Amino acid sequence: MRMPLAWATPTSCRPAASCCASNLPSHSSAICSATSAGTSRPPIITIAARSVHMRLYSMHKREFVMVFLGFFTCFGLGIVIGLTGPPITSTSSLTAQQILANTSLAHSPTVLGKGPFAMKSPLTTTYSQQMWLIAKLVTDNNDDERYDKSFQVSVSIDGINEQHKPQSVLGSGVAHNRTRHLVCVRNDCEEFTVMHLGFLDYAHYIITVRFYGLESFHQKYNIRSITFYFKTYSPDFTQIEIWFRCIFLLFTFIVICWYAHTLRKYPIYDWSIEQRWLSVLLPLLLLYDNPFFPLIFLMNSWLPGMLDAILQATFLCALLMFWLCIYHGLRQNERSFVRFYLVKVIVVLPIWLCAIVLATWEKCNELRDPTYSHFVDTKNYNGFKMFFYIACCMYVLYLVLLLLRAYTELRSMPYFDMRLKFLTLLMLFVLSISITVTTCRFGFGILEDNFVASLNTTYRSSAQFMCFYGLLNFYLYTMAYVYSPDGRFAQAELAVTKDNPAISMIDDSDEDVVYGSDEESRRPLTSVGGGAGKNDYDSD
Repeated sequence: MRMPLAWATPTSCRPAASCCASNLPSHSSAICSATSAGTSRPPIITIAARSVHMRLYSMHKREFVMVFLGFFTCFGLGIVIGLTGPPITSTSSLTAQQILANTSLAHSPTVLGKGPFAMKSPLTTTYSQQMWLIAKLVTDNNDDERYDKSFQVSVSIDGINEQHKPQSVLGSGVAHNRTRHLVCVRNDCEEFTVMHLGFLDYAHYIITVRFYGLESFHQKYNIRSITFYFKTYSPDFTQIEIWFRCIFLLFTFIVICWYAHTLRKYPIYDWSIEQRWLSVLLPLLLLYDNPFFPLIFLMNSWLPGMLDAILQATFLCALLMFWLCIYHGLRQNERSFVRFYLVKVIVVLPIWLCAIVLATWEKCNELRDPTYSHFVDTKNYNGFKMFFYIACCMYVLYLVLLLLRAYTELRSMPYFDMRLKFLTLLMLFVLSISITVTTCRFGFGILEDNFVASLNTTYRSSAQFMCFYGLLNFYLYTMAYVYSPDGRFAQAELAVTKDNPAISMIDDSDEDVVYGSDEESRRPLTSVGGGAGKNDYDSD
């Protein structure tokens, strides 16, 4: 006769020698010592938190191999599709000589130092998303020196409407003189962003650029040529992005419905911490894939783009929060907001605020003035960047601390070592790929826009996009499968397993055990204060 959960003596503590030989935490050792001392009644322990049986517990090695093989296959397939896709950006160029040809300023010796340079943009559509105008200067200087020249740029912008008439976007009367820095080594100067349009209302734009403060620089070093680059998102890439966002959106919705269906029979207080967090992360992943993304092409507004950046930042910070909570929550069942979640919110919240502020700050300023750049607003930007780096360092240190403590206390316990190994292996892979993609100058929202604004950022395919989006989607799909309840144990009496490290060694092996009923598992282990003649637990 098998004893129900609430009355069962931990089998790992039956022989006294086995308890001493096992590497248990202090709170588990207390249970073993009380049993091995030959006391007349079983030890009094805290009722363990109960959790729904996860598929992870009953998976064999070959099943783990198949799960990881499926994850890497889907991820690799996404990269292959990206490699065969179009480049992310499209760039066209105009030289100052081409702009000034057939004008009265074509032979002026000072025109390259001040302008004006009036140019027509290439054809753009709503699929072009955004447009950057970047300038690059070349001088006749041959001295082996590095010099930095500060000057001002004034820009006026007119859009060409359907009647082929100019409509003022940024008139010369309201244009700001924005400071730019020209950094040169020998005769080569770094490019600088002249202006950035966050959304495109017209098919063509007439842009007039004037420089102030470069006359003396031109006299000293002689500006040989100026090249202007129009950079937009490739319309072909935008179509790929729309399609695959919709595909990921559909798959995520299906996974959410399936995951909710598998857990529908179990009360939420019986869910493990991984299952609870996945019920939060999957809807956030749905928002990360952004069902509102097509509004960018239907509305000529900055709002859809800002919303996309906010949704992406929110999901990524929720993922950071998930890792902190899991590594700590596996060791602790009492998870009150103040003692458990508050510290983690304090650690993650600055990172989220940095992403949100940067997105809204730049979008709103560029709406008023397309020539605005937070890189030029050095006083605020450098302080903001320092705050972000400190927040990231705090997060990494806290995560490493929780990870080390979790492995120190739980690595020898059945179930918990499996949960730790699976979580850590996937987390390290996701972090390494994410860092690699960011190093390749691609990322979410505002980071991606800043990378695109550089001429050094060239994309030969859509691989970076497919890698970043496919990685996070397939990562959550894999976790949803592994952490979902095992259908083989979904019987009339719902299967629940121990979720308390103090008595995780309730069995001699990692194999699953179907425990007692919901009512029995809530009874105390012993009757405290019972008479000597009373025996409140069953025996064979």
